[in-house]
Amino acid sequence: MLIVTATFSVEAQKRKKNKRSNSDRTAELPEELPFDLYEFKNINVITEYYNKRKHQKIQKLEEERNWPQLYKKLQDYVKNFAVQNFYRDTYLLWRLAKLTELFGNMNEAKSLYRLVLRHHHRGINLQEIELYYDSLSTQETEKYVPLDYYYELVEFRQAIDTLRPPRGVLLNMGPQVNSREADYGPSLNIDDSRLIFTSKRTETTKALEKVYNEDIYYSDFGSLTWERALPMDNINTIYNEGSATLSRDGNTIFFARCESPGGFGSCDIFTATKNENGNWTNVQNLGSNINSVGWDSHPALSQSEDTLFFASDRIGGFGLSDIYYSVKDKNGFWQPSKNMGPVINTRQNEVSPFMHPIENVLYFSSNGQLYNFGEFDIYKTYSKDGKWLEPLNIGPLVNGRGSEFYFTIDSKAEKLYYAKSANNDLDKLDLYSFPLPMGAQPSANTPISGTLTNKYTGNPFDDGIVSIIDLENGVEIAPKFLNDDGTFQFDLINSQNYLMVIQGDDFFRIEEVFSLDGPMNFQLEGEPIASRMQFESIEFENGEADLQTKMYGDLNKIVNFMYDNPDFKIKVLGHTDADGRPDFNLELSEKRAKNIRDYIVIFGGIQAERVSYEGYGSTKPLVQGNSEEAKALNRRVEFEIYRPGVQND
Repeated sequence: MLIVTATFSVEAQKRKKNKRSNSDRTAELPEELPFDLYEFKNINVITEYYNKRKHQKIQKLEEERNWPQLYKKLQDYVKNFAVQNFYRDTYLLWRLAKLTELFGNMNEAKSLYRLVLRHHHRGINLQEIELYYDSLSTQETEKYVPLDYYYELVEFRQAIDTLRPPRGVLLNMGPQVNSREADYGPSLNIDDSRLIFTSKRTETTKALEKVYNEDIYYSDFGSLTWERALPMDNINTIYNEGSATLSRDGNTIFFARCESPGGFGSCDIFTATKNENGNWTNVQNLGSNINSVGWDSHPALSQSEDTLFFASDRIGGFGLSDIYYSVKDKNGFWQPSKNMGPVINTRQNEVSPFMHPIENVLYFSSNGQLYNFGEFDIYKTYSKDGKWLEPLNIGPLVNGRGSEFYFTIDSKAEKLYYAKSANNDLDKLDLYSFPLPMGAQPSANTPISGTLTNKYTGNPFDDGIVSIIDLENGVEIAPKFLNDDGTFQFDLINSQNYLMVIQGDDFFRIEEVFSLDGPMNFQLEGEPIASRMQFESIEFENGEADLQTKMYGDLNKIVNFMYDNPDFKIKVLGHTDADGRPDFNLELSEKRAKNIRDYIVIFGGIQAERVSYEGYGSTKPLVQGNSEEAKALNRRVEFEIYRPGVQND
């Protein structure tokens, strides 16, 4: 009763990065726009806007191909859109986006295109939009490194390298909390000591048929773990209850009850208060200002507790299920509910709103937003000047190929609690906890960006992985691929210390430690890798084979490359000049190559079978002659880097 069902499309995560043009790289909060995209004043006022005179003027300007005037008239008309305009007049929104691209702000144009994709129904050439602005249908999702590949990589080097593997472990909350049936809809009190959730563990019989009733249970955190879950007496009935949330003082509970007598719709939102004996009493339906003849559930309170967010499939919304809100007046009465608008809501499902108890960030789940990894994903949105901004996907460390909804975050922003099924079976959900990664952190809104270019040519490197590590708190940060133009972007928590590592097949690893103090941009240069190369620092004294301190920096570059690329091997090739006996030179070149090989294997920790060596003496000079310059060039060590079975470039 409390679960919204819909038809989903599943798109598997890709192991390799797709090359993209016109990538959308706006990670920071959207800048102020000349056209106020985030405020359509007729939402919640009228159902549809139509002005015959203005509409005819728009058609006339379209026929005359008077684009500058059409741009102005469309701006004026679209800002008056009500809910129904978004699926009946999406064409006008599309035309405004195209004209804004010509005459206005490019960020505004992209946001308008995204509105079109959220709300289109018919009459729109979606292929043109998605081809021209390919990134609008993928945003950040394909920039993230596929998790199976990343875990493979960090597993290889976790014992030997500066990059640590993600610490996050998806933990089942165990038999004290979970049952054999579905458990979901978690919520925490303000000090994170009590977990309340919905469970289908109660078996009843209706019309001679065995069914599982939905009830509200709670579990208190003991000294080390969560205690055995108990039912919420005085709230649970023969009807279905769930999706509960507590007030900050713990004395008021908001919850959904379904199919109960006297209700307004299939599910309504109720409230109850705790008396001095700790019992729940005064159970009341919140009334017609909150509830509708449809499905109303998933209540969530704002920090000040004067705003109630919830999900509803009532008639008059943008999609199958929208997020609504109601504000409490000065007398303590909830006012008529309002739709949160076309930026938050789409033509599909938006459910499970959750307002973080400390930070001013709203989270929710959706299968209609543009940028998703699976079916339902979790998103977050920030409030700016009283308006909610475009939602951000919290990333693949939480959002997978299945559905993520019915969730909560603790007050310290350390853990995410949510329901998940190994087989995506909504009848077999369990509650899990997971360390809250950077993408889901409410205060991760300070952008960093950068560009990596070739040290010698200035051209961008477009094939590499950027990883960032929180050096203080161990907060996970999902790694991303470099963009096609060598750029990268992350949103991080300000006033923290980080390690940034960029690695790839075509350049030596780059490591940068930095303290974040506001937005930052990095202009980085990478040293390219050839299939055979040598370093100026690796030059031996005449007749000697001992390594010198000046060599270690470049040798460590080789070691790091081998860490980052476990499918590569390397061969160390020693050479001497022509002075001396050939047999002595051959032995000397082998000693030099072996000493370097031993450094890479013994001190660097690279597997011995990946590093070979050979000495050639003076048999393969680079230049002819016996001058000091010629001898210095010929007295060298080369590194041949290759993948077994792959011809070198």
